[in-house]
Amino acid sequence: MQVSVAEQDDRVPRRPLTFLSQWTVAWIGIAVAVPIALWALVPMNKPVDVPLLIAAFLGFLAAESFNVQFEFRKQSFSWSPSELAFVMSLVAIGGSWTAVAWALGIGVSVVVQGYPRPKVVFNVTVVVLEVCAAVGVLRLLPAGDIVDPSTWFAYLVAVLVASMVGAALIAGAICATQGYPGRTLWASLFVPVVLVGPVSVLVGLAVLLLVSVTPWAWLLIAPLLGALALVYRRFGSVTREGHSVERVYDFARRVEQVSPDEAGTRQIVQAVRELLNAERVALWLPPYLDEEPRLVVSAENGAVWYDGPGDPDDVFRRRAVTSDGGPLLVSMGRADSEEIAALARRGVSDLIGAPVMTAAGEPGYLEVCDRRSDIVSFADSDRAALDSMLTHVNAAIRHQQLLTQIRYDADHDRLTGLPNRQRLAAEIDQLLAEDPVGARAGLILAALGNYTEVTDTLGHAASDELLLVTAGLLREHAPPQALLARMEGEQFAVLLPGLSLAATERAARRLREAASTRSRVAGLDLEVTLTIGVAAAPVHGTDAGMLMQRADVALLAAADSGGVASYHPVLDQQSLRRLQLGTELEQAMADGQISVVFQPIIDAQTSDIVSVETLVRWAHPRYGSIPPDDFIHLAEQIGRIGAVTDHVLDLALARCRRWLDQDIALSVAVNLSVHCLTEPDLVSRVRRALQRHGVPGELLTLELTEGSVVDDSVRDSSVLGDLHALGLRLSMDDFGTGYSSLSQLRQLPIDEVKIDKSFVLGMSTSQGESFIARSIIELAHNLGLRVVAEGVEDELTRNLLAEMGCDKLQGFLVSRPLPDDRLETWLLARTGVRSAGPGATHRRLFVRA
Repeated sequence: MQVSVAEQDDRVPRRPLTFLSQWTVAWIGIAVAVPIALWALVPMNKPVDVPLLIAAFLGFLAAESFNVQFEFRKQSFSWSPSELAFVMSLVAIGGSWTAVAWALGIGVSVVVQGYPRPKVVFNVTVVVLEVCAAVGVLRLLPAGDIVDPSTWFAYLVAVLVASMVGAALIAGAICATQGYPGRTLWASLFVPVVLVGPVSVLVGLAVLLLVSVTPWAWLLIAPLLGALALVYRRFGSVTREGHSVERVYDFARRVEQVSPDEAGTRQIVQAVRELLNAERVALWLPPYLDEEPRLVVSAENGAVWYDGPGDPDDVFRRRAVTSDGGPLLVSMGRADSEEIAALARRGVSDLIGAPVMTAAGEPGYLEVCDRRSDIVSFADSDRAALDSMLTHVNAAIRHQQLLTQIRYDADHDRLTGLPNRQRLAAEIDQLLAEDPVGARAGLILAALGNYTEVTDTLGHAASDELLLVTAGLLREHAPPQALLARMEGEQFAVLLPGLSLAATERAARRLREAASTRSRVAGLDLEVTLTIGVAAAPVHGTDAGMLMQRADVALLAAADSGGVASYHPVLDQQSLRRLQLGTELEQAMADGQISVVFQPIIDAQTSDIVSVETLVRWAHPRYGSIPPDDFIHLAEQIGRIGAVTDHVLDLALARCRRWLDQDIALSVAVNLSVHCLTEPDLVSRVRRALQRHGVPGELLTLELTEGSVVDDSVRDSSVLGDLHALGLRLSMDDFGTGYSSLSQLRQLPIDEVKIDKSFVLGMSTSQGESFIARSIIELAHNLGLRVVAEGVEDELTRNLLAEMGCDKLQGFLVSRPLPDDRLETWLLARTGVRSAGPGATHRRLFVRA
């Protein structure tokens, strides 16, 4: 039996004081072996036949060349059929000369194999003590002639006891240098003693017995011994292969039990290092989701990083990840100049590198450096073992990344990849918890203005594209330290660590201005507009829930305050009021709280009343008169603007029907929100309303805002043409305040434009306003459009407009908006009835001078 205790590597730090060095163990072995040998062997010394001594030496040398290597941590030890030579030498030359021959044989063997000096010394002392143990047993069980069975038993017991002593000395050396090894090493040490030792002893005794009968027995014995050596070598090969398979199975079991986090990755690397008995193992993983690239290292010296595997241009990593031939095995003795430089960069002499499959698309890289044993280096069997382990490594890494994906999806928006509300709340709470007293943070809540219209008109694919465009704009223009998040629907959030309320407000205005642009979405140029609510910690809240709720309250108020609003306690009451109004909207229409008033529109030349504009009003029993802009905007936000429009349309057409029943033709105008234009059933609803009230389409005018008419999503749809096909008229309201030009109207089925009252009110005092009004009238007439002037409040303005050729007039000079009953009174008092004109079927009303 042969043992080796590995040499300490220079890169490994000094052992703890509780462990002994290898030289210390070797000296202890000498101190024990010398006196025992002097006591047990010297008294038995007798003359020896030199040829027999040489034969014994050669027998031990040959036996030690047929060995099976085992490793434990930095220890390497081997089993050989030395018991065969041992028993034959004991019988032939006695214990003293057996110790000499075996000591010389094993000494030469381990020196030739390059074992370190303390290991050579220790192995010599072990075999000397084994011979002493055998001699001691033979003193207790005297051996007679070789043909006597009791002699066979004595030598069998003696050699087995000697082998047990040798195994115990090996175990003691390992415990002294590295600590308690565990049960695995005991099995590796003592199982061969029980299984291989007796066979070798019996073969040796059989050889001696045959030779004692006739020396010619060697002619039979030599081939048998050769065959036995080959069988033993095959046994060693099978043992190593079985050990390799066992390592892979053990590795698979360990990998199945690792935790699905970064600690689990480290456990995988540690398992590879232990099963391949390596000095160092490194695993590089590419970036994945929000994780940066990672280099996980497990090293004997405790290092957590070293140069090489993290470099994408490293020769080993580059070759390993591009090779299809399995793991790459490189040894200093067989390396080229480039490989030698890469090994020297790491400070290693042997390396196995292999690609690791990941869910990131880019392969990872695993490398194993240097065996911990000083006599065993990496071989093809280790390369094959690592190749088998890679299946389990790949599965474990993919499993970890799958769980990472699940965790990532749980707190990120799938469309934009931004953190979601849950992640934002966690970030806010963490930020404020780090410094409960002095922590400051600003929160911006931004809502995309035309998200609902784009979704209803162009579909979800287009609205998703719009969200991606908006997310890109916010990423581009948000401060570097900001955390951007996607909330529900069209809302985004920007967390600004360390900013005060004033600084957050400035950042919000800059962000809104920078992100407000026209972008190409679904082949159309759409305007990106943001409404922003601002809150800040600690003035508005000290936890995520309160801060986000108050930013949301500010967002609701932002639509009425220039697009940006900061939280104020008074907004809480307004928010509560808006919530209550939203829940009461349907019932208010049913109860008649939401009603309409009518403002007459007259012909500028004849003073005939040609139409009345229908305006909605809400008389709330608690809040009084609610401004139309408040509840119309609220209805748009909560998706009830369609119901409000239908309600107003019904009231207007019912009034028109009553006039028709009186043989009076007076058209009604109803305002239409841009949100309504994106509703797919708008045309059918208008058609049904006209049929339900029996009103011809030419007596209905739908007034559209300038922005809604020129919006690409509306302009490129058929909704305006379909409405016009019903016979009704389309009017562009508040013309001049938006971004359209009269030339754009040529492409749209618009019948008239209404000059915004901001231009009309100043006509009597400003030549500039008069010039604008005149230009609009002339250009509109050139395009075949009629013109309505809003805000006519004095005779001078009326006369100027009439001179310019304006077609219709509306304003306080004619009448204020009137409820139905007062309108009826006004008509009786201020108007006359004109007979139906040529081709007309109904009479008309006119304003008496």
